[in-house]
Amino acid sequence: MKKHSENESVSTQISYIFNSTKLRLARFQLSIIPPNEQNPVVEESFIFDDGPVRIGSLPNENHIVLSDETVSRKHCEITREGDSYVLRDLGSTNGTFVNHVRVREIYLDPGVECQIGQTMVTFDSVQDEMSLLPSKKNRFGRLIGGDIKMREIFSIIEKISHTDTTVIIEGETGTGKDVLAQTIHETSIRSGKPFVVVDCSAIPEHLIESELFGHEKGSFTGAIMARKGLFEQANGGTIFLDELGELSLELQPKLLRVLETRKVRRVGGQSLSPVDVRVVAATNRNLEEEVRAGRFREDLFYRLSVVRIFLPPLRERIADLSLLIEHFMQTSQFNFTTQGTLKLKSVSKDALSMMMLHKWPGNVRELINVIERACTFTEGNILTSENLPQTMQRSNQIDHLNIHNRDTLSSLTIQDIDRKLSKADDTLNEPTNQHFFGEEDTSETEQTFEQFKVAKERWISLFEKDYLLTALKRSRYNISHASREAGIDRKYFRKLMHKYSIEVP
Repeated sequence: MKKHSENESVSTQISYIFNSTKLRLARFQLSIIPPNEQNPVVEESFIFDDGPVRIGSLPNENHIVLSDETVSRKHCEITREGDSYVLRDLGSTNGTFVNHVRVREIYLDPGVECQIGQTMVTFDSVQDEMSLLPSKKNRFGRLIGGDIKMREIFSIIEKISHTDTTVIIEGETGTGKDVLAQTIHETSIRSGKPFVVVDCSAIPEHLIESELFGHEKGSFTGAIMARKGLFEQANGGTIFLDELGELSLELQPKLLRVLETRKVRRVGGQSLSPVDVRVVAATNRNLEEEVRAGRFREDLFYRLSVVRIFLPPLRERIADLSLLIEHFMQTSQFNFTTQGTLKLKSVSKDALSMMMLHKWPGNVRELINVIERACTFTEGNILTSENLPQTMQRSNQIDHLNIHNRDTLSSLTIQDIDRKLSKADDTLNEPTNQHFFGEEDTSETEQTFEQFKVAKERWISLFEKDYLLTALKRSRYNISHASREAGIDRKYFRKLMHKYSIEVP
């Protein structure tokens, strides 16, 4: 009568709400009642973890194959939208009926009976909840963190490691979304297969379709030979769509079609090629807000939001700072001499105190840059407060001066900041570090004079950040317009924004 197609794996549907102690496993069951039965009974039931599930008479193209002669080759399908399921007729000859009414598309309630040809199919939702206990580990794969939020994420990865479920990672810039994606791949059943990274923000719009799906020879100017796209290159493994929120509206429906059919059509091609990939995506945008604003397709958002993991910013897990510093000092190549010994072996108490007070707008990426900078400038093997960037020391001063409003701070010029800090120094008659850590008085010369490289880097950093903020405000935070007005390549402009943790409001 029917069979379940084994040609396509179905991924587990999990909803995870951050700060919840439950992991909810959402599945659905389809029970088949064959036609022409005087006493209708359920012949067989199937439980699916995720959609779309296609029903029809054509083998190899449907998840449930019915031998009912009144069923079309591709009759209907059931897909998930958010927490609901939708039944869609695929242009069948004899139609799909619910409560004796022919439907083209309808949301399914638990227990509803659908007539597909002469066969009855009963739909039921299945909800399983699993307790989510934080992992006891403070390291998992490439991830490091003893904070409970991180250890909950470790537990999530452990529970989905055996599945092919789609994952979307959300979090601020620099929180380590790419590291989490690599960890998900390396702890999955696909770990021995390719891990392909797609930076959706770095590929020009006119090339991204070719990059993702490939192209045929002669399909456009410069296509001198056929080329596999990144989806085909990732076949059997994982494709990581980084900065997904930057994907254009024109390309989003094509990506949705690939996610639903697991087939790609190259640019200029006619045939569809099957791909077996696990999709992991990341964004620093709030996709729910992007959907409400009309900048991101709702159906694509639902299709990707199988598992949503929120990576906390460093300031919300500041207790992990010492653990992270130790790890980067022990493993980063920039902290090793040519003889293989460590340049920096520890952190002084005053430096750690200053780092604990810092807001870390660039998160873990900023921390790595700070340690790498210290490795360059320090002459000993201990990271002291003197080795920290002047901007970090000044940010601590600015906090003390009660300049907490970010908009107010961004509107200050370099001269304004220097004037305020100089005034504070005159009033307090003490250097920056003395106010925070009670160090001994130093001479006026030591307060105002510093090494040429340090002074140059400080002023360049202050100038670049101030210039970027001014250019963005002039263009109402339109990055393309700001980069053109500044005469800077858009990709380099974005790179500078990431460097100084500048985000578009």
